[in-house]
Amino acid sequence: MKKILIANRGEIAVRIIRACRELGIKSVAIYSQADAHSLHAKLADESICIGPAESKKSYLHIPAIIAAAEVSGADAIHPGYGFLSENAGFAEICRKCNITFIGPTPEQMRQLGEKVAARDVARKAGLPFLPGSKSAIENIEVAKKSAKEIGFPVILKASGGGGGRGMKIVHKIEDLEKAYLTCRQEASAAFGNSEVYLEKYLENPRHVEIQIMADKHGNIVHLGERDCSVQRRHQKVIEEAPCNLLNETERNRIGAYAVALAKEVGYHGAGTVEFLMDDDKNVYFMEMNTRIQVEHPVTEQITGIDLVRAQILVAMGESLPFTQEDVKIRGHSIECRINAEDPKSFAPWPGKITAYSSPGGLGVRVDGFVYHGYTVVPYYDSMLTKLIVTADTRELAIKKMECALKEFVVDGIRTNIPFHLEVLQHPDFIQGKHSTRFLERAGFVK
Repeated sequence: MKKILIANRGEIAVRIIRACRELGIKSVAIYSQADAHSLHAKLADESICIGPAESKKSYLHIPAIIAAAEVSGADAIHPGYGFLSENAGFAEICRKCNITFIGPTPEQMRQLGEKVAARDVARKAGLPFLPGSKSAIENIEVAKKSAKEIGFPVILKASGGGGGRGMKIVHKIEDLEKAYLTCRQEASAAFGNSEVYLEKYLENPRHVEIQIMADKHGNIVHLGERDCSVQRRHQKVIEEAPCNLLNETERNRIGAYAVALAKEVGYHGAGTVEFLMDDDKNVYFMEMNTRIQVEHPVTEQITGIDLVRAQILVAMGESLPFTQEDVKIRGHSIECRINAEDPKSFAPWPGKITAYSSPGGLGVRVDGFVYHGYTVVPYYDSMLTKLIVTADTRELAIKKMECALKEFVVDGIRTNIPFHLEVLQHPDFIQGKHSTRFLERAGFVK
């Protein structure tokens, strides 16, 4: 592998460029007209404009991306996260064009990327489930019948969804029909797939996910868990590793579920298996993400394993350079997503950054793509940087994150830094008593 085209933008594109440099591999950045001054377009060895600001005419425009790969002579494509990262059709086109797709095969993506199909695979692999429909809900009558059997509250989820979209919680049967129709419409608009399924809704769960890495030679390793329970409207806001509730035995038990799921389809590449965990530490399979995650740095920090580098090496056909016994959890890491948004209303806040200074020091990492004078554009996700801190204990990591957030300067626009500081100082978060409903119950979200 001599040259990798990065089919993405922003901080993840910068992260991949850095991994390529360390491996001695040339990088090609694609960018929209709106991103001409983005850091990823400046750092790559080559940069190619592939269209206007609108995502479907640039970062989602497969013909333009393939053409950019062919013109630049790239022999591989890294999709990052979001955009086309879990698009099996894109991975298939790459294969037909003799371009290595840095990720799982199209077949594996179809088996695990769509929620209903993934649940079928997970059942075969013996993973635990919340009560729910075994297939897509065909009509409202089936939805009502399933909901009565499961018992309220229930949650409707888009089969092809992710990122908190296409989800509706229903507490009584009178509200089910409207929620069902709305969920299908949202799913169709967001993912081009209107299928939804239904499952029991846990009122106070923790969101725990297991990072796996697998090569093409049958080696599959889990790298511990991340706790992603601090969420706003099902969107992760703060992530940490490890989960403060789990010991090593419990970690390995959940990790074994994730490995079993990957083995069921002969998976290779990076992947994340997501679970809900109740108060008794019982876990229930939710879904699998067949890509690198936004929150992957916290796993890197506590294991010392470069996940993006591993992705590239696996795609090149190399065996994993580590075994399960080599994976050791050291310390505690927390990640805050720094967004260009109002810290109270969460409304996006694009504009020119008139002053920028990121924090530093031992155990502080900043993954971003903005700089002094950069203009935040309104066309894409509002995340600017990820601030990651690592310390010996969770208590010290929280304190280190507070210090780093107070040191972070982003002027000219509004960011959610004040929001993060309030969350970190809340007693429930400090004591590790938070759940996916924490932000609502603590009054941060109305």
